[in-house]
Order: sequence, then structure tokens, then C-alpha cells
Amino acid sequence: MAAVAAFSLREVLDAFRRCVTEQREVLLEPYLSGWRGLIRFLQSLGTVFSFISKDAVAKVTLLEELCERQGLPSVQSLLGQELAAGAAALRARPDSGSRTLLRLHRALRWLQLFLEGLRSGDSRTSVLCTDAYNASLAEHHPWFVRKAAAVAFCALPARDAFLDIMNVGTREEAVLMLGEAVPHIEEVYRVTQQLLERHGLLDLP
Repeated sequence: MAAVAAFSLREVLDAFRRCVTEQREVLLEPYLSGWRGLIRFLQSLGTVFSFISKDAVAKVTLLEELCERQGLPSVQSLLGQELAAGAAALRARPDSGSRTLLRLHRALRWLQLFLEGLRSGDSRTSVLCTDAYNASLAEHHPWFVRKAAAVAFCALPARDAFLDIMNVGTREEAVLMLGEAVPHIEEVYRVTQQLLERHGLLDLP
């Protein structure tokens, strides 16, 4: 069995830096590459985040297969193709690319907020993660998932352990690189949010 590659914040930064073009297109190859890096981040923390990382793996794999099969270069092309079939057809497909993207999009907001919290270091990691979760994913999860998340967040390691996991050198260097990476992740989130809102896709079932 092949070993799981170690998380590298630099790889995530490089991927999300390449996501948004000058024409404000969100390219799917670097987007999914960035997500693969974020999944390694979640997996490096053990079972604490398994309830999110396993779901993210399935969704990234689905989008990768869809993009390869249909030759879709960007979020815009993915949404455009599925919207051409009609909104009713889109809502009836639980495995649609648009719905899958929306789920990853919501999780990306949580990770963006959590990583920003780690950068600033104002509170305990359990508080940072809970606040980020409540501001992003919580409203989309049923009660039992929210309760499981609350318990999991209480077991989070201290901030220094997170900074060590970044694999970019010293903890001070990790903080500096978070300052570079988080704005790129936020930009990808913002452009995608605008696209989903414009097409009325923020509430897909």
C-alpha cells in the first residue's frame, strides 16, 4: 500500500495561486490539486477530521472524473454545461458536478476561515475551528453531524502542532506562508461564490 504524501502548505499555495485567471475563470485542475493538498492536511490530523476528509475525497474524485471525461477546464464551463440541460434536471441529479462543487465550496470556506485563525493565533484551536465551522458548514449539516463535529474539535492539538504540519520550515515561516495562502483561497472562494449566486445554485439540494 502506497504511503500517503505529506501535507505541504507550499503546494496548496501554488495550486490556489494558479486557480483564478485574469478573465476571472476558476480553473479546475489547480482547484482540485489544491483540494488534494487540503485533504492531506485533514488526514494528517488523524481521525479528528475524517468525517469531512472522506467526503471531500469522494467529491474531488467525482469532479476529477467528470472533468477528464468531458474535458471541462473551468468552473464556468462545468456550470455552463449543466445549466444548459435546465435547472430542473440539475436539481434532480444528486451526483451533478454543480452540486458536488457546491459542497466543496462550502467546505473551502470553513478551511479558509480556520487557516486564517491559525495564522492570527488569537484563540485556542478548538475555538478557532468551531467558529469557522459555525460560520460556514454548520447550517448545512444535520444535528448529529454538528454534535460529532463539536466533540471532534475539542480534541484538536495546539496551534504549534498545526504549524509544524505545514512542512514549510519554522513555525514563524508557516505563519508567513499562511498569510500568503489564505488570500488566494479566499479569492477562489469569492469568485466561485459569485458564480453560484449568479446562477441560483447556492441552495442545490
